[in-house]
Amino acid sequence: MEKSGSQRLRLGGDFSRLWWSAAVSSLGDGATIAASPLLASRLTDDPRLIGAASVAFTVPFVLFGIPAGLLGDRLDIRKMMVRVDIVRAGVLAVLTVGILGGWGGLPLLYGCMFLLGVGEVLSRNAAQVLVPFITPKAGLSIANARIMAAQEAGTGFVGPLLGALMFGVVVVLPFGVDATTFLCSAVLVSRIRRTRPIEPGPGRAGVMSEMTAGARWLFSHHLLRSLALVSCLINIAGNAMLAVLVVYSGKVLHLGPFGYGVLLACQAAGAVLAARFAPALTGPLGREGALVATAVLITASETVLAAVPSVYAAGAALMIFACGTVTWNVVVVVLRQTMVPQHLLGRANSVYRLVAWGGLPVGAAAGGFVAAEAGTRAVFGAGAVVMAVVAVALFVGARRQWITRAEQGAEQAPTPTYETN
Repeated sequence: MEKSGSQRLRLGGDFSRLWWSAAVSSLGDGATIAASPLLASRLTDDPRLIGAASVAFTVPFVLFGIPAGLLGDRLDIRKMMVRVDIVRAGVLAVLTVGILGGWGGLPLLYGCMFLLGVGEVLSRNAAQVLVPFITPKAGLSIANARIMAAQEAGTGFVGPLLGALMFGVVVVLPFGVDATTFLCSAVLVSRIRRTRPIEPGPGRAGVMSEMTAGARWLFSHHLLRSLALVSCLINIAGNAMLAVLVVYSGKVLHLGPFGYGVLLACQAAGAVLAARFAPALTGPLGREGALVATAVLITASETVLAAVPSVYAAGAALMIFACGTVTWNVVVVVLRQTMVPQHLLGRANSVYRLVAWGGLPVGAAAGGFVAAEAGTRAVFGAGAVVMAVVAVALFVGARRQWITRAEQGAEQAPTPTYETN
């Protein structure tokens, strides 16, 4: 008990403020995550147009990934996160007014989701860069797991349940609540004392070189490059599933808005459970074994959804899916934070996210089209096949101890320089 207490103490007050910021804003995000597809499904019954809301939210991950990394390396992270939260609150206020005014159709929804996606890219990348500067290295796994638990509890458990309930009462309420939580998050982040030192940047002629420095480093690193590509495949399969989940819950499982929120809550319960135990599980399994286990869990979840059209099976499958994805994130985020040179962390992290999150809009779009042509269960079946291939590839990598060998190579070799100042 004393040891765990000292661990909590070592994380410090700045981490606590960052954690509360993530928890509060994620609560509002969860309400929007549940309400936005419900709003889209009220405006259209075309799975492709419903899935387009997810595409609009995730396209910025591809378009703005690398610029977000450069901003994270060159600007005051605290100020940037505060300003992004304020802008996101304003975007949600516009959406709320649009719905109340009767001009809140699909174009406005898509536009607002796109801007929220831009803010998400900037904020998430900045937060991951900030964690190593306010948390001791020994506490990185615990710190990242706690932030992920807070985010998943908000975006997948409490938030969706509240969002579905609020949507059923007043359509605009979930979006208004999300706007308020972003303002609260901005206040919390503004009170963080420590931050990453601001490094001087080059003139305009060197901006492109600065932006590509992280890409050159990442793509020269075999392990992180491979993990980014695998993460892309996982996101394609996972987001295709999530993009059509509201259609599946309504047309196949015959659930209403609250039932859909309960399904998302099942996913969040698995995520919180995984975030609580993932750091401990990586010990006996090893990091290679933990990554193989995550792929197996996601494969199993997609298979259950494809084969068993049951509310209880769907809830269990979503819990399993979340356990796999959160465990994966805990392992690979710490690998990035410890392997990437600190002066390149923002840019290399953003390039990794560009590759990994690039699968999100692809998956959402593919899920919508496959569901329109062959039904939602075909989407889940295709995802199971993709993840089975990923599991086999990870197993081969684990047999070769690719993480251990990469760390040993990093210790023996000098760090190359990839930027010109």
